[in-house]
Amino acid sequence: MSDQSFDYDLFVIGAGSGGTRAARVAGAYGAKVAIAEEYRVGGTCVIRGCVPKKLLVYGAHFAEDLADARRFGWNVPECDFDWKTLTSNVFEEVDRINGAYTNTLQSNGVEILHERAEITGPHDIRLASGRQVTARYILVAVGARPSIPTCPGHEHGITSNEAFHLPAVPKRILIAGAGYIANEFAGIFHQLGAHVTLINRTDQILRGYDETIRDRLLQISITKGLEFRFNAEFQGIEKLEDGCLKVSMSNHEPAIVDCVMFATGREPKTQNLGLESAGVELDDKGAIKVDEDSRSSCPSIFAVGDVTNRVQLTPIAIREGQAFADTFFGNKPWRVDYENIPAAVFSHPPMAGVGLTESQAKQKVGSVKVYTSDFRPMKNVLAGRNERALYKMVCNGMTGQVLGVHMIGPDAPEILQAAAVAVKAGLTKDAWDQTVALHPTMAEELVLMK
Repeated sequence: MSDQSFDYDLFVIGAGSGGTRAARVAGAYGAKVAIAEEYRVGGTCVIRGCVPKKLLVYGAHFAEDLADARRFGWNVPECDFDWKTLTSNVFEEVDRINGAYTNTLQSNGVEILHERAEITGPHDIRLASGRQVTARYILVAVGARPSIPTCPGHEHGITSNEAFHLPAVPKRILIAGAGYIANEFAGIFHQLGAHVTLINRTDQILRGYDETIRDRLLQISITKGLEFRFNAEFQGIEKLEDGCLKVSMSNHEPAIVDCVMFATGREPKTQNLGLESAGVELDDKGAIKVDEDSRSSCPSIFAVGDVTNRVQLTPIAIREGQAFADTFFGNKPWRVDYENIPAAVFSHPPMAGVGLTESQAKQKVGSVKVYTSDFRPMKNVLAGRNERALYKMVCNGMTGQVLGVHMIGPDAPEILQAAAVAVKAGLTKDAWDQTVALHPTMAEELVLMK
């Protein structure tokens, strides 16, 4: 397959989820492939995102689990928590996955270049070492970075990237933002003993998720003791003599905290990549504009994952990388379907959803029927925990087709994955009703909703 007029058939910039999938699959098809990564193989998800974050979520859950265990007969003593033990074990697992990604690339004949790469033309790449190479196709998969507000004193804050490397759990942390990253880290730090204050410039959390479900998370979070300040915009961060941070904001009194974390969105990392040298067009947010085949405005340059700002989810980046490699190296063309993508928020408790929210369904089909189950999980009952789960099904009022399923409660993401198959298949509420409940489980509520 190799084209002798170029150094490589495919040159990938960025070894995250999308880039590594495209590189290894193209390599398996016989292409000559190189991938450049200036940091570590694995990208945001493996190194500083989903994987280490989920491990922190597991660790934080033990705070409630240990307390609940006493109601189940276990004589659990008062327990100490060691942040350093958790984070060192998390980093060990990150190292393991980084090694697995590296081995997978190498076993498929992909050359890994541990340096920054910059595009200098439609088929041309310059490496940080000064080496110039050419490629028939270039795939940009450099991902995104956390956005940082431009308020005075912003340099005193951290982002999710640095959260894993804190020397200890802060006693008081202010988290700016109301999306999934903000709510996930709020749950983590609260469970580990910090006083958490979330501030947001609007009066809503988790915009884009079903309103009923996100309202339930807000109610539960406030009951747990998390503090929310809405309609609050950063005015500045001042470092005091004792090392604490004084955060000034609109519509609220200043907050004195030990740590400020920005979770105010992510922006594509397209700066200083040389894209303009090949005529690659960007949108108003700096993302690479691509067509349904992930091709940019330059015919030889493609992009997948967060750098395109289509759907910033790891499984989507992987599918985009797979589709690109299959289409252009495997002679098996296909395109990613962006409808009915399941998503989860690993908050405390977690949320998950797939398909249309109630308001989206009303806008799209007009007539909508909504079914819910609002219940207290059996484990919470015996534990004496008043926290209630909520499942919600949104259906086409005329045909009965299930358009969306949304839930909050223990293990909601694990349960939602199976439900997503049914929504993707277009099943009706009647088909769910005909399914026998698996008792006693929380998941049985999916087929018992009224």
